[in-house]
Amino acid sequence: MIFIIKLGTILLNIIYAFIKLIPTRRKVVMMSRQSNDPSFEFLMVRDELRRRCPGIDVVMLCRTLDGGVSSTLLSKASYFLHMFVQMVHIASSQVVILDTYCIVISLLRHKKSLTVIQMWHSMGTMKKFGYTALDTAEGSRHELAYAMKMHQNYDYIFASAEAYKRDLARGFHCDIRKIVTMPLPRLDLLKDRQYEERIRKRIFQKYPELHKKPVILYCPTFRKQEAEFGKAVDALIRAADLEKYNLVIKLHPLSKTVVSGKAVTADEFSSFDMLFIADYMISDYSCIIYEAAVRDIPLFFYNFDMELYTDGRGLAIDYEKELPGAASGNAQELLGELEKPYDMKRLQSFAEKYVHPTDHATEDIAAFVLKYLK
Repeated sequence: MIFIIKLGTILLNIIYAFIKLIPTRRKVVMMSRQSNDPSFEFLMVRDELRRRCPGIDVVMLCRTLDGGVSSTLLSKASYFLHMFVQMVHIASSQVVILDTYCIVISLLRHKKSLTVIQMWHSMGTMKKFGYTALDTAEGSRHELAYAMKMHQNYDYIFASAEAYKRDLARGFHCDIRKIVTMPLPRLDLLKDRQYEERIRKRIFQKYPELHKKPVILYCPTFRKQEAEFGKAVDALIRAADLEKYNLVIKLHPLSKTVVSGKAVTADEFSSFDMLFIADYMISDYSCIIYEAAVRDIPLFFYNFDMELYTDGRGLAIDYEKELPGAASGNAQELLGELEKPYDMKRLQSFAEKYVHPTDHATEDIAAFVLKYLK
C-alpha cells in the first residue's frame, strides 16, 4: 500500500507539473470531503467575499469518499477523477480554503503564489486528532499518515481562540506560528437573533410538542465501535423523565445506531439547528459543546466509555478540570444533575476561553482571504 501511494504521488506530481501551466486567476477554491454539498459556513464566506469584491470567482468542490481507504474500487475511481478537477482549479487559483484533509493539497507541489487556508470544521478540541491520534483505535496508522503527507502544505490554520492553538499545532504537526485566531462563521449565527427566530419557528412548526416542555439535547460524538454505545443511548432514554422534559437525540451523521423509544430525532434538522431550542445539552467528547457554551446552554457529560478515550485515543483537554458541568457514566445519575443549581459563570468563562468573542467572524475571514488575492 505504501509503495503504491508513493508511486501514485510521483505520477500525480508529473501530471500536475503540466496542469500548473494554466494561468493563475483571481480565484478562490473551497474544497471539502465532509459532504457532497457546500457547508453553510462555506456559503457564508463565499457570499461575504462576493459582497466585498463583486465579480470574484469562487468555486466550490465538495465531494465525499465514503469509507476512505476502505471504500469500494468504484468509489476510489470516481474520487480519483474528481482529484483531477481539483488539480485544475487549484492550479488556476490564488487561494484554497479547506475544512478537512485534502489529498491533492497535501501530496502535490503547488505554485508559490498559492495560499492554502485550513478552516477546520470544529469550533474547539476534545479528542486527540491527526498526528496526536496516530496508531490509536480511531486514528490513522503512522505509516499511512506520513505516506499521504497528512495535513501538509497549509499556510494558515484557523483556531477559535488562543487556548486552541497548541492542540491544533500538535494535531496538524505544524509550526504554531501558522495558527491564526479566527473563529468560524457559525459564531455569527449563534448570536444572530433573527436567525434564531427563523430556526425556532421552523422546528416548532414541525415538532410543536418541543415547545411545551424544556428540551434536553443529546449530541454524542461518533464512535467506530457502536455496540456499547447503543446500550448507553437506550439507558439514557429510559432514564429521562419524558413527562417533564423533551429528549432530542442527534447522533453523528455517520452513526448506524437506531434510536428507539419516545426520544425525538428530528432528522430534518441538524445538531446545530437544535442548539436554538435546547434548554440543556448532554454530550461526551463532541466539540459541539463549544457552540452550546456560546449560547449559554448548561452542559452535562455522559461519559460511559471514558476509559476508551483516556486509555485509547486520548483527550486533548483536561476533562475533569476544564469541563463546566457534571459528568457521569450513569444515565440516571447524570439526569438527576439537571435538577441542581448550575454554575453559569463557569460556563461563560469556558466559552470565552475557547471561543474568541467577536460579532463579525465571517467578515474577518473574508478580509483575511482577500489579502492574498492580487
